[in-house]
Amino acid sequence: MRIEEELKLDFQDVLIRPKRSTLTSRSDVDISREFVFRHSGRKYQGVPIIAANMDTVGTFEMAQALNSHRLATALHKHYDVAALASFFQSLPGEATVFYSMGITTEDYDKFCRVKELVGDAIAYVCVDVANGYTSSFVEFLRNLREAYPQITIMAGNVVTGEMAEELILDGADIVKVGIGPGSVCTTRKMTGIGYPQLSAIIECADAAHGLGGLICADGGCTSPGDLAKAFGGGADFVMLGGMLAGHDECMGEVVEQDGARKLRFYGMSSRTAMDKHAGGVANYRASEGKEVLLDHRGPVDATVQEILGGVRSACTYVGAHKLRELSKRTTFIRVARQLNEVFGQS
Repeated sequence: MRIEEELKLDFQDVLIRPKRSTLTSRSDVDISREFVFRHSGRKYQGVPIIAANMDTVGTFEMAQALNSHRLATALHKHYDVAALASFFQSLPGEATVFYSMGITTEDYDKFCRVKELVGDAIAYVCVDVANGYTSSFVEFLRNLREAYPQITIMAGNVVTGEMAEELILDGADIVKVGIGPGSVCTTRKMTGIGYPQLSAIIECADAAHGLGGLICADGGCTSPGDLAKAFGGGADFVMLGGMLAGHDECMGEVVEQDGARKLRFYGMSSRTAMDKHAGGVANYRASEGKEVLLDHRGPVDATVQEILGGVRSACTYVGAHKLRELSKRTTFIRVARQLNEVFGQS
C-alpha cells in the first residue's frame, strides 16, 4: 500500500483566469481543430466534440444532427449488422462517426462483417472498455491495428500517463481518458477506483502529445465551462453523454411524469443496460451505473449552440483566437470547493 500526496483536481476545483485579449467578438473564434492521426495518417478537421457511445445518446439520429455542426458521434454498439451497414453506406464523406466495439470475439467478428459490407466507409473505430489496464485489452488493440492499419482508432478508458503512452505505442490514435466521472456512472462508489478528471486530462495529454498521440476527455462535463476547462487542460477531443441526453435524437424510453415528458438515461454498466443487452447482471459482478429521468429537451441543435457558444466565450476571455490556442493561454486558479457549491459553480 502507498499514498500519493500530490494534489489532483476535478473540474469543480478550478476556474480559468481571464487574460488580455484583442478579440472583439465571440464570432472571431475558430473552435475547429485539424489533426493528422499518428497511426492511420488520416486528416481530421471539425469541432472536436463527440457524442458518447451510450445507447441513449450515440444514435444514428444524433450522428446526423451533429454532423451538420461538424461534431462527431461514437455510435453505440448494439445496432445490428444490417442497420450499421446501411447507415455507414449513407454517410456523407465529411462525417466523423466512430464504429464502437468491445474486445470479445463476437465484437470483432461483427465489426469484420460490417467492414466487409461497407469498406472504407468506416474510417473511425472506438474500442471501448471500462478498464483499459488489462493485458487482453492491449493485445486486442495491437491486433486490431495490425489488421486495419488505415483506420483511426480511439481506445480506452485509462486515466494515467504511462497507460496513455502504452496505448498509443500499441496502436491508438486517440486515448479515451476517464474512469468514473460520468453523471450516471457509479464506478467510484462501487469500487473505490478513479482519478480526478481534470488531472487525468492534464497528465494523459502531456504523455500522449509527447508521442504524437491525442486524447479524448470522456465524462464529467456538466456545463460548457467544463468543456473549456477540459480543452484548457490539453484535451484534443471531449466526449459528452449527459449533456446531449434527453433530446429528440436520443433513444431513451419516454415516460410521462406529473404531466411532463421525461426520457430515461442510464450508464452502460447499469442494471438497466445489462438487463436490456446482456440478459441481466452477471453473478460475478455488480452494476456500476444508475438510471435517471431527464426532462425532454427537444432538438439537440439548441444545446449544441449553447455548448459551442460557451467554449467560444471562454476563448475570448483568455485571448485565444483558435481553440488550439486555449491550452497555451489557460491558467487554472484553484478555488475552495465549498464556495463552488454555495455559488453553484460546476
